[in-house]
Amino acid sequence: MTFLESPTLAVDQRVRARIAAGERVLHLAFGEAGLPVLPEAVEALASGAHLNSYGPVAGSLAARSAVAGYWNRRDLPTDPESVLLAPGSKAILFALLMVIAGDVVLPRPSWVSYGAQAAVAGHQVIWVPTPPQVGGIPDPDLLEAAIAGAQAQGRRPGCLVVTLPDNPTGTLAEESLIEAVCAIADRHGLAVISDEIYRELAYEPAAVYSPAHCLPDRTITTTGLSKSVALGGWRIGAARFPHSSWGEQLRADVAALSSELWSSLAGPMQAVADHIFSEPITVREHIAASRRLHRAVALEVHRLFIEAGAQCREPQGGFYLYPDFSSLHSKLRALGIASGDALADYLLRQRGVAVLAGSAFGDEPAALRFRVATSLLYGQSEDQRWESLRSTQPCALPWIAGALGQLRDALEPLRGLGPGPGAAEFAPTA
Repeated sequence: MTFLESPTLAVDQRVRARIAAGERVLHLAFGEAGLPVLPEAVEALASGAHLNSYGPVAGSLAARSAVAGYWNRRDLPTDPESVLLAPGSKAILFALLMVIAGDVVLPRPSWVSYGAQAAVAGHQVIWVPTPPQVGGIPDPDLLEAAIAGAQAQGRRPGCLVVTLPDNPTGTLAEESLIEAVCAIADRHGLAVISDEIYRELAYEPAAVYSPAHCLPDRTITTTGLSKSVALGGWRIGAARFPHSSWGEQLRADVAALSSELWSSLAGPMQAVADHIFSEPITVREHIAASRRLHRAVALEVHRLFIEAGAQCREPQGGFYLYPDFSSLHSKLRALGIASGDALADYLLRQRGVAVLAGSAFGDEPAALRFRVATSLLYGQSEDQRWESLRSTQPCALPWIAGALGQLRDALEPLRGLGPGPGAAEFAPTA
């Protein structure tokens, strides 16, 4: 099997190389949280520096208890024995796909690594378009037929992956949609993996409804500290397994696989997990400030894309948008742009804006869609990023206002095209 580098990591390296070479590129292609490290996280890391022994595969009791408390405070009863920590939630997701048998049902579009990990694990993917109004889940009106169709072909769907809030669309599925999807998953005996790493960055945190609420015996929930407190490089992830015999066996199987893959999360990182997941007031305030910043900038970028003629769901969490320029397809085709990849290439080479084409997320190649990540607009230095985080009007800060102006100018040629004939034929479906 030939393996390809993750599209998000690959594009980040390409764009950074261009910037290092002196090109003026607005980097909207990489989903890094883009904020400085909370000082008390550094203190927690230092306090755990002496933890240089191999620890329990699932994590220390202190760290697992902190994570269990995190979920308990979100009305998901959890004990430490239901928790497993790992070097990033990405590792846990892969381990789950390795252990759970059967094909993987994914919403289209969805995060780049789900499909890639499924392939590495030897599974086929059953793609189901997302509902028109939101991403992160398959459209319940299409899910049943997709599962039945796969079964008719002799395939055996085994699990469904959902993302709340979503990457790449930045939207959050509502309770009724989640319950409809979970009811279908339950009828077909599917496990549900709920990737909730952006949960704390939902603009209305109380609106997050986990599948674990309505399908508690079959839902595994994953999270981490890469997004909420911008510790992507520290690689701290956690999973909550169901309180059921199936969930207990699954956790044991994942722990066994983990023992061969990464042994355990590094001791110093467990000290960080213990502190952050315990959620002292300073951590909660830091996350709330991050949420406000992400929201302010993402909504302003959303406005610029709407003005440029895109259709785009309004973001509800995190720092992503998923603009759709299908309404301009005829006039873009006249410019030689007939796919999301071509549109992303045009924006980079001709307009100095880096985005990631929808094809990386499983979208139809011909769709004129791409993901935008707004989280690298907060400044070039630690001082600027701290000021962005503390500002009540971050979009007025010179470095953010300058980036927004650069984006507005870059989109000007598209704004001038106006909707082309046949736009309705290419209404967004993902």
